[in-house]
Amino acid sequence: MMLSIEGVLTPAEVADVVAALGRARFSHGRATAGWAARSVKNNGQARESDEIRTLRELISERLLSHPVFEMAARPKRIIGPMFSRYRNGDTYGEHVDEPLMDGARTDVSFTLFLTAPESYVGGELIISSPAGEDAIKLPAGAVIVYPATTLHRVAPVTSGERLAAVGWVRSYIRNAEQREILFELDTARRDVFQREGASTTFNQLSKAVVNLIRMWCDD
Repeated sequence: MMLSIEGVLTPAEVADVVAALGRARFSHGRATAGWAARSVKNNGQARESDEIRTLRELISERLLSHPVFEMAARPKRIIGPMFSRYRNGDTYGEHVDEPLMDGARTDVSFTLFLTAPESYVGGELIISSPAGEDAIKLPAGAVIVYPATTLHRVAPVTSGERLAAVGWVRSYIRNAEQREILFELDTARRDVFQREGASTTFNQLSKAVVNLIRMWCDD
């Protein structure tokens, strides 16, 4: 399942993150890529610092507290995020993310956009699926969540600057199809609760959701 979520960061938080990245030092992105992806990765990656660690904590906190992200990813742990910068000519060719990062399995990938889409040309995140390709370019502060198993790439940036936070989720629910089923059921039960409160239908849906989590949970 691929899902976009707007407003993960407020405009003020986006401005603070962008300002901090303006003070950061960047290295070539190939240093953090796997052996195959290294040959197609051409961007900048923010170097580790106390300020970068603070940004990472902020974004992880905002994601983990967002109810839609929680329903979509079922996060046990967030890996990263890393902060990437694309300028004129920078790109990241087609690749699949590494299955293990920082000692954890990567089930879900996410990209949090930090610059307004009209401020740069190109730079779409292009995700491949059996149905074709989806080109993603979201407002600053919005995140796209998608299975880490997919092939994807970042189109060349031909002008302006694209900043993004890229990370991964070790999910309690390993299987992407099961995560999608839970997301749809959880969305339905919340809609029922808004209309009916703790009705019989809501309680039946809740029973199905929590027992499926028990059945499928990989803890």
